[in-house]
Amino acid sequence: MYEGPAKAVILARGLGTRMQRSHPGMELEPEAERAARMGLKALIPLNGRPFLDYVVDSVLRAGLREICLVTAPDAQAMREHARRIAAASGARVECAVQQEPLGTADAVLAAEDFVGDETFVLCNGDNLYPLEALQGLVGLSDRGCWLAAFDTEELTRQGNVAPERVKSFAVVTAEGGGNNLKEIVEKPPDPERYRRDGRIWVSMNLYRLTPGIFGACRRVKPSPERGELELTAAVADLAASGESAFRVLFCRGGVLDLTSRADLPAVEAALKGRDLCF
Repeated sequence: MYEGPAKAVILARGLGTRMQRSHPGMELEPEAERAARMGLKALIPLNGRPFLDYVVDSVLRAGLREICLVTAPDAQAMREHARRIAAASGARVECAVQQEPLGTADAVLAAEDFVGDETFVLCNGDNLYPLEALQGLVGLSDRGCWLAAFDTEELTRQGNVAPERVKSFAVVTAEGGGNNLKEIVEKPPDPERYRRDGRIWVSMNLYRLTPGIFGACRRVKPSPERGELELTAAVADLAASGESAFRVLFCRGGVLDLTSRADLPAVEAALKGRDLCF
């Protein structure tokens, strides 16, 4: 019987350009300021712990004990913190390097050796997902690919995503009334046209994937709009190829999103008092 994935890949390579910008009336503590200026969103301390610790805590609680952080070549601070996490948690934690910030599809390729021939969970290092969503992906009994889709209204109500930011996410639709992935569209100009049963569902880069995603990532061409190698294009390619079933897990919870300095107070308040497992 298939027991589900044991590995997680956390994308932590982003440039963090919006986090680097100052925010009117906001002054950070020195350690947080250093991390923010370097674009290392995952290492910004919140309630005394780097944001990454909260992400890893959820990953571990979902049953994923082997973790790969995709980082920049010069991210020595991230590699040092990965060693601290491994020592404190007893989990296997390693880093893979994305040499250039070419896009999320290229970032995923950096973790290919770590993944090997196993299914794995993929997530962002600057998002904290509901534990139920992670557990849901891990607990699925088949070996196919799954995408966790989030209701935009709940992202606002239970998370810290403002309604006007919906356009910055990839919109997801499924076939008919089922859960087979039909379409994933990166940053559409009119998300309303993808409304399903009164709701708009978006991807927050939380997936359960097979190694087939690596071939799809290699086939991706730079997007005409942004010039990036986008994971959404690889997902659409893999789903269309029929190589693996690709389904949607619809999630009603909120996600804490750490994009700019303006997000820090709300995210820190939401995490106050949270106990971590390491």
